[in-house]
Amino acid sequence: MTGELGQLSLCFALALALVMALSGLLGTRPSAIVARKIASSSAMGLLVFVALAFGCLTYAFVVSDFSILDVANNSHTLKPLVYKISGVWANHEGSMLLWVLVLSLYAALVCALKRGGERLTSGALGIQGLLAAAFLLFILFTSNPFLRLDPAPFEGAGLNPLLQDPGLAMHPPMLYAGYVGLSASFAYAASALLVGEEGWARAARPFMLIAWMALTCGIALGSWWAYYELGWGGFWFWDPVENASLMPWLIATALLHSALATEKSGAFRTWSLLLAIAGFSLSLIGTFLVRSGVLSSVHAFASDPTRGFFIMVLIVLAIGGALALFAWRAPTLQGGAAFEPASRETAILLNNVFLVASCACVFVGTLYPLLLDAINGTKISVGPPYYALTFAPIFFALLLLVPFGPKLSWKRGDLKAAWRSLFPALGLAAVAALTVLALVSPRGLAATGAFAMAGWLIGGSLVDIRNRKGARASAFAAAIAHGGLAITLMGVAGTTAWRSETLAVVAKGQTITVGPYLLRFDGVTREQGPNYIADRGHIAVMDDGKPAAVLLPEHRFYPAEGQDMNDTAIRTNGWRDLYLALGDDRGGGRFTLRAYVSPLAPLIWLGGLVMALGGFLSLWGRLRVKEPEKKAAEPGVAIAAE
Repeated sequence: MTGELGQLSLCFALALALVMALSGLLGTRPSAIVARKIASSSAMGLLVFVALAFGCLTYAFVVSDFSILDVANNSHTLKPLVYKISGVWANHEGSMLLWVLVLSLYAALVCALKRGGERLTSGALGIQGLLAAAFLLFILFTSNPFLRLDPAPFEGAGLNPLLQDPGLAMHPPMLYAGYVGLSASFAYAASALLVGEEGWARAARPFMLIAWMALTCGIALGSWWAYYELGWGGFWFWDPVENASLMPWLIATALLHSALATEKSGAFRTWSLLLAIAGFSLSLIGTFLVRSGVLSSVHAFASDPTRGFFIMVLIVLAIGGALALFAWRAPTLQGGAAFEPASRETAILLNNVFLVASCACVFVGTLYPLLLDAINGTKISVGPPYYALTFAPIFFALLLLVPFGPKLSWKRGDLKAAWRSLFPALGLAAVAALTVLALVSPRGLAATGAFAMAGWLIGGSLVDIRNRKGARASAFAAAIAHGGLAITLMGVAGTTAWRSETLAVVAKGQTITVGPYLLRFDGVTREQGPNYIADRGHIAVMDDGKPAAVLLPEHRFYPAEGQDMNDTAIRTNGWRDLYLALGDDRGGGRFTLRAYVSPLAPLIWLGGLVMALGGFLSLWGRLRVKEPEKKAAEPGVAIAAE
């Protein structure tokens, strides 16, 4: 009865989503107190029934109920429990149910936190109810996770071995928390357009921060998974699905800065509304790319064009509806507050321009090959060279600007004073560049510039922290986030410019050299895993002639799925990684061995965690401060009163 209970829960959830949408939108009227209460109750009920449906599907995976088609297609009795659970969202149907679960959780948070005026909150709940209803209809009619099989098979088909990994078990939920978190900002922006109520940017900012933190951690997790799981030693390949998560992150970053200006000084009201719409729109486009079958990727969950068509319809309705609403309300939109050229607003304006331009480069690089293929069948590949020529210069210009923003005052700042205060940062940038030129080989211009830029960012963050001495922890949030970006930049530069690589076919007793390490191949043993058979290599590592470690990379075969994959072995000292991947059996006891030394690679993911920490401090400060009383004319007002 688990499947039937889950199906019934989805039907109840759909009914509640429709009630929530209708009552929430009706609740935007000044006197509709009852409708607002119904919208709030419906939001809580929606969460209960979607969570019940998700729990039913999870239970079916845990007990290997192969009478449910989704379980039979994506699970196996020999799978470890953690991968049975992660298998719930490692497929199209389950991942869409996870999407709606996260959406309903955000709707409940909007209801519980009650940020902004009652009409604004009610409108936001109404918009989220429409989104939830659309996705529930999509699930029930095209992607039902509770379809039955009769007769039920004795065994399931298993799960792609690449997805049977702790990193990827955590990666989709984290990304969804970011993708769907942008729906809350979108809902508040659309509600502000509907009701013309002030303070939407302040009300939505905690949800912006949660979404941004989740996207940051989700992208870092995906990069880490690609690094150690795929066996090629890289952390980013500009894959279209990777780009699908990067684009919302770029827009969410711009939205955070723009909404802060809207809240503090009343500037960029139109910018903030459009960025809120664009951020969630790109999340929907990413969903379309992953599930439409228009691209091939290990991340892609579906190849059914019918599903892609329905998602495209949802995208058109959501984006088109929001833009139509924006156009309808355009005559009533107030202009932004005035500010001087030398001000924090100007820095944020340039920040927005650079971030949107960076996103546009990624958008074109991602969709142009797909569009060209659809038009005339021409297949092209857009890879790192394109992004090095387009994305990198724009992002470099953005990083030059970053330390100036916190040093300038709102509306009118002193550029000369800001520049003088950043002299220590300039000095640190020079020291970083000279250190690279003096001590590191090869001395590439790109790596030298990257380390100079990292020194500039870290120096600017330290100056900012020094100036805020004695303030609350949340006051240091921006400085910490900018410092985390610098740490990631150093990691990217180090592993890109100075990585060593060796590929060899080795027999027992043979040695190879990679970077400062001597590796001795001591043969292979056959190991039986819970649901795989592995050839485990034994590699003795010598560092400066002294035994340092024994690494055990594996080449695994998964009988249920009939697939091979690598399980890499990585030794890190915190500053550099020794990375080994065991390849094919070449006969006669000889195996392919791929070895890399990646200097500073751990800094890539450390920087991501530091950036997320900055976001968390800002969120913590926001939630601790009591929401101010509603004023007649607040600086963050988005729309003129009618």
